[in-house]
Amino acid sequence: MRSNVAKKHQEQKSASSPASRQYRIEEQVGYLLRRAHQRASAIFQVSIGDPNITPTQYSSLVKLNEYTELSQNLLGRLVGMDKATMQGVVRRLKERGLVDSRPDPGDARRTLLSLTTDGQRLVNKLLMNGPAVSRETMKPLTAQEQRQLLELLAKIV
Repeated sequence: MRSNVAKKHQEQKSASSPASRQYRIEEQVGYLLRRAHQRASAIFQVSIGDPNITPTQYSSLVKLNEYTELSQNLLGRLVGMDKATMQGVVRRLKERGLVDSRPDPGDARRTLLSLTTDGQRLVNKLLMNGPAVSRETMKPLTAQEQRQLLELLAKIV
């Protein structure tokens, strides 16, 4: 009887041993991307220069700075956000007085967005910190690995 208990314990131990599993979550692309995103987001929050700006808000401000005025729909496509997420982002940026909106004179169903003076001032400040966020996020990689990672990520997005 004792040997059966010992044998069963050994079977359980080896079954739960990482070496015996074929599927390891830590080796899956989604898991690794999520962990990398968590790291990048944490570095962003500490380094960007405004603790109240999220990465999605930052992307929106940067694109509005680049294009001056965009429809909310096009802005969402440029930064890779669905309609509902984009609406929330724009609402929060408007509440902070960073973004202004107006109806499109050519299509009343469309809203045009632009930066306010405060939004322009803030995005200029944040843009100075953006490269440092990327440098810190990619710090564990060599320069070649950094270029390779960016190229590979661009292929899958």
